[in-house]
Amino acid sequence: MTRQERPGQLSFDALLESEASVSAGVAGGAPAGQAPAVDELLEQWVMMGWLRSLDAHLAHFMAEREPAMAPLVQLSIALVSHQLGRGHVCLDLEQALTDADAVLSLPPQEGSATTSEEAAAIETPAHVLARLDVRSAGRWAEQLAASALIGDGRSPTPLVLKEQRLYLYRFWRCECDVARELGRRMAAPRPVDPAVLKPHLGRLFQRPETTEGSAAPDWQQLACVMALRQQLMVISGGPGTGKTTTVTRLLALLQESALGSSEQPLAIRLVAPTGKAAARLTESIGRAIDRLELGPDIRRALPREATTLHRLLGARPDSRHFRHDRQQPLSLDLLVVDEASMVDLELMTALLAALPEQAQLILLGDKDQLASVEAGAVLGDLCQGAEQIGYSDALIEYLQAMTDTRVEREVSPPRHDPMRDHVVVLRQSYRFDAGSGIGQLAGRINAGDTAGVRRLWSAGFDDIDWQRLSGVEDRQLIGMMLSGYRDYLKRMWQGAEPLEVLDAFARFQVLCALRRGPWGIEGLNERIAAALQREGLIAATSGWYAGLPVMITRNDPQLALYNGDIGITLPDPEAGGRLRVFFEIADEQAGRRARAVLPGRLDSVETAWAMTVHKSQGSEFERILFVLPDRPNPILTRELVYTAVTRARDYCCVVSAFDEALVYATARRVHRASHIRERLQTIAGVVQ
Repeated sequence: MTRQERPGQLSFDALLESEASVSAGVAGGAPAGQAPAVDELLEQWVMMGWLRSLDAHLAHFMAEREPAMAPLVQLSIALVSHQLGRGHVCLDLEQALTDADAVLSLPPQEGSATTSEEAAAIETPAHVLARLDVRSAGRWAEQLAASALIGDGRSPTPLVLKEQRLYLYRFWRCECDVARELGRRMAAPRPVDPAVLKPHLGRLFQRPETTEGSAAPDWQQLACVMALRQQLMVISGGPGTGKTTTVTRLLALLQESALGSSEQPLAIRLVAPTGKAAARLTESIGRAIDRLELGPDIRRALPREATTLHRLLGARPDSRHFRHDRQQPLSLDLLVVDEASMVDLELMTALLAALPEQAQLILLGDKDQLASVEAGAVLGDLCQGAEQIGYSDALIEYLQAMTDTRVEREVSPPRHDPMRDHVVVLRQSYRFDAGSGIGQLAGRINAGDTAGVRRLWSAGFDDIDWQRLSGVEDRQLIGMMLSGYRDYLKRMWQGAEPLEVLDAFARFQVLCALRRGPWGIEGLNERIAAALQREGLIAATSGWYAGLPVMITRNDPQLALYNGDIGITLPDPEAGGRLRVFFEIADEQAGRRARAVLPGRLDSVETAWAMTVHKSQGSEFERILFVLPDRPNPILTRELVYTAVTRARDYCCVVSAFDEALVYATARRVHRASHIRERLQTIAGVVQ
């Protein structure tokens, strides 16, 4: 691939040396006995696929503004930019020194076209730091602090160095703003009248009794009771643990209280990060409301329609800014955010800025899933240590008074960590019982139980399977992909309604870890399309053709389509049989329906026969085929495979040409450099 073809290049790429010069530099390196300059080294890393062009350009851009910049400073700027691309908010100097090459995820996630001999001739971060005599994070920080471009956050500078963490200023500001806003919302509990709310709780929750006769903990009820008095509440749990059911009961309680005291219902909004997740929330909230025994006034006051966060905030085209902000806040009393693990740091900053001061915020999500694609892992930060109960004495007393349930503390609450009183983890899955292989597999992955993962394949479960592949053209792999997509394509050719075709497509999905390469979505999408064409199920493999599934990759407020929305290309009888792309939409008045969009109006889409696990978040399928790469890869982590496995409701098949792929991933956890939890502890210490 030439430099001009490489995605993400900036417009001033031509300022760099020619491709031929760079290729010679990669092959031959700097003159014998002379270490390469930082610019040359960074360009070599870009050519290897170790670094993004954007990272090298930023370092070069900053160096031009400080001609006397030390090589270590320029290198650090490239590394902090690279860390942002991997989801980290900052570059943790101490962690980077512990395993410097891991900062670049060597070997790279998506592979490289460069030979191993060329790679061996290039310095890695560990070699460079050793050559620059960086022996400690303190010494590294001293050199960074000497740069005029790096400050301590008290005044705007391009970068900020704080407690041996290096940030780009924008992300430093975001982290501070999020911690401050969350800390303010945790400052004081909301008033609750037990005499008023306890009878309502009794109607909504049945309290199981233990053999000793005392009430057994009902974590859905405890989560609901906690949220009644909190301006900020986080409810985490795996698939099927009842997060939506819990929050629906909570909304019913709050509306009943509001109507009883003021006859004015609360203004409640439901949101999710993607269109697909919003559609699922709309559907599940509607079912939960219908199951509850509620009065007509309460039922009417409960929201049934969810929208995307970007739509709620009023995304401005081609901008990171929104219509609603601190000067133009949202008009609501309570906001519920589903799939909150997908909300990145910048989006959370925008959301908190637009939230009215007295509004209640409830975050729902699975803390064990993958974090957002963009930088940050806000939900994961907030849920640190939440597996063990460490509530304050005041909260335990309140819970026991409201529920007549004894709450046992498992660990002592850490000093100055108020977040523990705002998080509850739902523990019982109602989707996966003891006889569910998917539930067992997800549990063992989440616990890091590699031996247990190995044993499961021979345990006789009929809803999970593992298949070893011979290679990318394995006939069994092709057969499974054909089998999965045949049904919806046959329905399409039989003239089924667009919504029926969309539903049939959503029953099966190929998931993979990578984007590029033969085991990524690029290679898999090509092979799936070719196989379907050979079977006569589609008429073409390029351009727009009947049956083509596409995913929106960029928010388009004008079309009301958002990142993650799935559409199917179908002949439209109302347009004379011409092709249109149909998307599912849902609203309270019209219910579920399919909306047709001209293909030419869709600027940012990608083929969706196969999708990455990241893109599948917020979705659920009856069956999945999870394709893992054929060798160890830094992207393979516990969070990734747990997220993939739990997208399946009825059947999950994992395939790979690498026998230990799933075990390898189960043993590795994601760590995202962030400082939100520590900031919240500092804020609490100041308040106390």
